[in-house]
Amino acid sequence: MTAETLKTSPRATYVEHLRKGELGYQVDPDGKAVHFPRVVAPGSGAPLTWRMSQGLGTVYATTAMHARGSEPRNLVLVDMDEGFRVMSRVEGVDAQAVRIGQRVKFHAAGGEAEGDDPYPLFTLLEEANHG
Repeated sequence: MTAETLKTSPRATYVEHLRKGELGYQVDPDGKAVHFPRVVAPGSGAPLTWRMSQGLGTVYATTAMHARGSEPRNLVLVDMDEGFRVMSRVEGVDAQAVRIGQRVKFHAAGGEAEGDDPYPLFTLLEEANHG
């Protein structure tokens, strides 16, 4: 590891990429995607390198959460095209309308207030073919 790597935690690097509107993820020496950021590769302890996602993925799982006094929100697991999974929400669509197999696109949200970190959100890219 370089001195620069040791100065910044993996989480801080991840958040900095989000601030730039990028979805960063790590890759182990065998090319396997790793997400959420870590110091070393799970299992092997090998060093990890950073890459940027193209931001496209597929809804793997979804549920609608109902809180008293507010509109339902969806919670999704998204399989990113690069081979890692992200937990987030899909914006701009009714919580119960999100379906497994729909294609989504990443964007970073939040982070405007001091001490508030940005986070990944998704919007529908196209309707999945449930034919």
